[in-house]
Amino acid sequence: MAGGEVANKQIILKDYVSGFPKESDMYMTTGTVSLKVPEGSKAILVKNLYLSCDPYMRGRMKKMEGSYVESFKPGSPISGYGVAKVLDSAHPDFKKGDLVWGMTGWEEYSLITPSEGLFRIQHTDVPLSYYTGLLAGYRYSLHQNNLADRTGLNQDCNIDLGLAPPQIL
Repeated sequence: MAGGEVANKQIILKDYVSGFPKESDMYMTTGTVSLKVPEGSKAILVKNLYLSCDPYMRGRMKKMEGSYVESFKPGSPISGYGVAKVLDSAHPDFKKGDLVWGMTGWEEYSLITPSEGLFRIQHTDVPLSYYTGLLAGYRYSLHQNNLADRTGLNQDCNIDLGLAPPQIL
């Protein structure tokens, strides 16, 4: 898969949603993506393996200001938690073949820049799907706020996922 371009299926939000989201609020399109990251960038190109559909995404389909997370942009791919394999990287902390989790697009391939919010998967002895949905949100929250160390949440709630905390890269 060196160089060149490939087809890239994407799920696009048509327009901001009012009420409950419907299938007709989105559409699938096929574009192309280069298999090489742009020269001089610190971008990471990934092949998405798992995508998560989470409750918070409903709020992002509405036009909102001042929220903890910005609204989706109509005409652009929806984004959410995903698990992916690095195909090309200009970032010093990620290399071809790494498995990662974090925010990706609802598309076959995502060009991620900057790499904040993208974490290398250290433990592959659990299903990769465990890095999406509720478990990914839990791990991300603990990582971002360092709550596991400060509050003992893992011990108090008797939570043991058998996973090490994500590494800050």
